[in-house]
Amino acid sequence: MFLLTGARGAVASALHPLLRADGHAVRLGSARPAELDQPAVHCDLRDPSTFPAALAGIASVFLYAEAAHLTEFLDAAIESGVEHIVLLSSSSTLDPDAATNPVAKSHLDAELALSDAPMPVTVLRPGAFAGNARSWAWSIRAGRPITLPYPNAYTDPIHELDVAAVAHALLTSPRHRGRHHTLTGPQTLTFTEQLRELAAIIGHPIEFEPVTPAAWRAEMADHLPAQYATGLLDYWARCDGVPTELTDTVERVTGRPARPFGEWVRDHVHEFAAAR
Repeated sequence: MFLLTGARGAVASALHPLLRADGHAVRLGSARPAELDQPAVHCDLRDPSTFPAALAGIASVFLYAEAAHLTEFLDAAIESGVEHIVLLSSSSTLDPDAATNPVAKSHLDAELALSDAPMPVTVLRPGAFAGNARSWAWSIRAGRPITLPYPNAYTDPIHELDVAAVAHALLTSPRHRGRHHTLTGPQTLTFTEQLRELAAIIGHPIEFEPVTPAAWRAEMADHLPAQYATGLLDYWARCDGVPTELTDTVERVTGRPARPFGEWVRDHVHEFAAAR
């Protein structure tokens, strides 16, 4: 049986039907199971008391990178006889400031906490999720310009379905197991290029306004902890005008090419439509 932690998340919710389609038994775990529209167990990665019941009878785990109690999670996994863990980490752990950047450090700490695990641990390191474009949806629906501190910063947007497909392949086959896999989308695009493609697909122009990092940080003050805002700004500054190095991991592991950014937009175009 598979345990999918963070079952309300984009990757786990896409992974679940892939496993069920193969006939696998799946247990969904969530810190707020009542919010799911299907049966789930209470598995709060910040509450070790929920670990034993969630892990009972589990052979493989899809694990979100919450490092606070991973030592206790690993102990419970060993006690339950878990044979394999797939950790959803981040390519930010490869950045030179990973140990000090809050965005990267949370994932790096999770990787380190599992580094001596007695069972195989497979680490997925996706880059920027295409779904990050959702942060623009409110402004687009409201007809307001999007504020960009680094309009020409490059990212490597990856569709959550591709991350789920890689996780599915790694959970169900021993091939590529126990390794670290860096995942990217098939394109490296600046924020302005992403907005241009998004505008073309939704069928109306999208305005953006360059702002200073300080102004963007102030704008995000009520929505994002200051240390994470600083971490993102530092990352975007490094990527300003610098194309992201792409990988072929999605195709190599799943046998099919990664989906382009435009496909994610078409899959979610309704999220950007203005209310009528």
